[in-house]
Amino acid sequence: MSTGRLTIDLDAVVANWRALDAMTNCKTAAVIKADGYGLGSVNIAKALFKAGVRQFFVAVAEEAAPIRAELGPRPEINVFSGHMKGDTAAIRDLNLTPMLNSVEQVTHHFETLPGHPFGIQLDTGMNRLGLEMQEWAAIAGLALDQNPTLVMSHLACADEPDHPMNPHQLANFHMMTDGISVPRSLSATGGILLGPDYHFDLTRPGIGLYGADPFSDGTPVIELEFPVVQIRDVAQGEVVGYGNSWQAERASRIATISGGYADGIIRSLSDRAIFYHGKTPCKLVGRVSMDLMTIDVTDLSEDPKALSLICAEQTVDDVARRAGTIGYELLTQLGGRYTRRIYGK
Repeated sequence: MSTGRLTIDLDAVVANWRALDAMTNCKTAAVIKADGYGLGSVNIAKALFKAGVRQFFVAVAEEAAPIRAELGPRPEINVFSGHMKGDTAAIRDLNLTPMLNSVEQVTHHFETLPGHPFGIQLDTGMNRLGLEMQEWAAIAGLALDQNPTLVMSHLACADEPDHPMNPHQLANFHMMTDGISVPRSLSATGGILLGPDYHFDLTRPGIGLYGADPFSDGTPVIELEFPVVQIRDVAQGEVVGYGNSWQAERASRIATISGGYADGIIRSLSDRAIFYHGKTPCKLVGRVSMDLMTIDVTDLSEDPKALSLICAEQTVDDVARRAGTIGYELLTQLGGRYTRRIYGK
């Protein structure tokens, strides 16, 4: 087939969840937003549910529908974006738990779905989502009287362990929540790695489940390889690809592989990415185009049938660093054309 092949190891996802769970003495949920960070939320949720996970988080209500359809009524599915005006029917019918982020959301939820489960998200300094300190002080009594399932916040710099923002947000979270009887949650993957002071009653690992930084001890979850469509000889001085951006300094052998920015291999990897044939690195030359990339395979002892981008020799974070981005972006940009081979169903 002329499409790339994405191999997903669900057993590795489960192993990563168990490893992160073992670092805490509290409950551990799982974040499966953005279609399970690009890897398929339904299959990931099924594997984690089988392993014992009973609390999931998604970004928006629509993401919960296929999870609820697959897993039924048992797991708790929380929605980070809260309760938007168009979400009421979905929150009710799918039995979702919105994390209410503003006074307006709190009011809307209580008016439209009285008695329906909800959580509260607080802003402890990130200035993105959540009730600010003064807002929380004004409505805390009212909100707590309605028995929220969770009070949470989110760390801005947890992937930098020594960043002063971490203890600052921790202190604010204590200031805003100490003394309440509702379960509390502050940490995603990075916060788990900061240690028990940040764990509270529930942690919410996301990126660590998928084998990427900052959980450097995690088990790799994916492999990504692309088939070679054509191999040609290029004479010294000839050019390759759009814009003549690469010129051969020697007689070269160039493999054209099926994949490009339509498949999430972002254009900033042009002239930077390294592919592997076994353990041998091969440089991408010229620009990443929509559907094709050109790789210098001159030094290989045989013509390759496929070349790997994410593999034992190179992690998703290695590739991300070459692109000037992070593993989160590469994972969530993986397109729909890949042949997906899934282990551990």
